[in-house]
Amino acid sequence: MNRFTLPRDLYHGENALEALKTFTGKRAVVCVGGGSMKRFGFLDKAIAYLQEAGMEVKVIDGIEPDPSVETVMNGAAVMQEFQPDWIVAIGGGSPIDAAKAMWIKYEYPETTFEDMCKVFGLPKLRTKAKFCAVSSTSGTATEVTAFSIITDYAKGIKYPIADFEITPDVAIVDPALAQTMPKKLVAHTGMDAMTHAVEAYVSTAHCDYTDPLAMHAIKMIQRDLVNSYNGDTQARNEMHNAQCLAGMAFSNALLGIVHSMAHKTGAVFADYGAHIIHGAANAMYLPKVIAFNAKNPEAKQRYGAIADAMNLGGNNDDEKVTLLIAALRKMNDDLNIPHCIQNYGADSYPCEQGFVPENVFLERLPEIAKNAIGDACTGSNPRIPTQAEMEQLLKCCYYDQEVDF
Repeated sequence: MNRFTLPRDLYHGENALEALKTFTGKRAVVCVGGGSMKRFGFLDKAIAYLQEAGMEVKVIDGIEPDPSVETVMNGAAVMQEFQPDWIVAIGGGSPIDAAKAMWIKYEYPETTFEDMCKVFGLPKLRTKAKFCAVSSTSGTATEVTAFSIITDYAKGIKYPIADFEITPDVAIVDPALAQTMPKKLVAHTGMDAMTHAVEAYVSTAHCDYTDPLAMHAIKMIQRDLVNSYNGDTQARNEMHNAQCLAGMAFSNALLGIVHSMAHKTGAVFADYGAHIIHGAANAMYLPKVIAFNAKNPEAKQRYGAIADAMNLGGNNDDEKVTLLIAALRKMNDDLNIPHCIQNYGADSYPCEQGFVPENVFLERLPEIAKNAIGDACTGSNPRIPTQAEMEQLLKCCYYDQEVDF
């Protein structure tokens, strides 16, 4: 038996944020990140709509990018004291992911972070509160997914929490919020969305319910992402929908080793002054993983179908895979994203010598590879790499070498 789960309600289009007026409850906590939702007035609007619905509102703000275990535990303590019956997370993936984890701890105070990380092992939620996610970035799609990413900075590892219980009850996809994204964020979140759609389409858990969502998202992202990056407001609106469709697909079809590698390389070089931003990591690794996975006959055929949908040409699946890889690398060029870790600057832009020294990368490589293989996303990849293969694949992602194994 398989399962397909989405939020019960999804409000989208112009003024979708006003749906908050219709909620019923006594108290709501609003979780938010840095300053953009405040600066552009969306936080004040959300609070006003909830108050109009008759609720007392408390704000948990300052949730950092790549939220930490400590942030989760601190936020859950605030919830425990306030006792909300609605949790509303507004912003990018980070505040929404953090709020999902806070929700688990609020409902089950004895739960440890290790407990949360047991894949599809959470107890029933909604005994205390329902959850609404309002997305402001066009990439993570956490507003419709069963996933949350939390970083353990002591270990330098990003851990995915995966369980249908944390799929939000309500998602709000209002294009006005996406217009606030800076250009670099458009690029990174957009390629995160493309990776979601491609990985969902070739996942071993794909099905008739997820394939149309993934494929339509791929076509929309091909059409709209670069235009959105270059300032086209209509394309920006369309991307907000496309990333949500990709999220619906991967939340049910799961992902693959692009995400496994991104999770395990993102924070592991933080002692050298920067993170490899998640969307940029996905953008760099996706072409390499396609070449690796295409050794699997079914995956190669499905990559060929993606190339056909993108109208890339090619007379056979081998040619189509090559053209798909070239098209994705061209998108990275158009979005000013590097092709490899060696050329990934501390500011995320391409440079001759990136912030991760070669000797440090090679020294940490075996542990990174081991952790990537153990990541929750690896099991649904069409080809499961050995330790040696994962190390070789990561080297190709460091040096921008061709994958021929």
